[in-house]
Amino acid sequence: MIKSYLQALQTQRWDDHRYYHHSRINQTLHFVSATSFLCAYAMLFFYPVAAAMIGWLLAMTTRQAGHFFFEPKGYDEVNQVTHEYKEEIKVGYNLQRKIVLLTIWALSPALLLADPTLLGAFEPASGPADFVRQVGKLWLVIGASGLLFRTVQLFFIRDVQTGLVWMTKILTDPFHDLKLYHKAPVALMRGELIDPSLRAHRV
Repeated sequence: MIKSYLQALQTQRWDDHRYYHHSRINQTLHFVSATSFLCAYAMLFFYPVAAAMIGWLLAMTTRQAGHFFFEPKGYDEVNQVTHEYKEEIKVGYNLQRKIVLLTIWALSPALLLADPTLLGAFEPASGPADFVRQVGKLWLVIGASGLLFRTVQLFFIRDVQTGLVWMTKILTDPFHDLKLYHKAPVALMRGELIDPSLRAHRV
């Protein structure tokens, strides 16, 4: 069972890399994002609000900017599939689902402005610093909820293992991305915009 789990994890990681990480700019941004997420992981144990700020404002924005603005969205010659096909079979959050999640995140501070207690969850903020701390706590909840929601959803639309494997992949992506994309910034500085190794590993 462990072998099957690890094989499924390897498959999800490989599919994510070969389908969604052709651009060296995207890979470089993922390297920055991975470094930021690891900092957030470390801070989560003693300063969770700062971890949320780093995770959302730096790690998530750089990561998703790479996908939205720099990753090619035309026909994928390497994998011989359309962008629409990749979006349809995406295990985790495809671009449409990411827009929903990012919209919830971006608009969430407005909830605190509209209801400073957030239905009784908070005491009204005593000042700007207190408001920022409350926003950080709210962002932690949104991050955890987004992860758990898709995991449980995958239990029903795929199977339990797929959901658990995806959750494992997401939580360990910063470590894996650091290893996978640490050479991307140098390649980008050499003028290499598309990763040639994906063509070499064409399946």
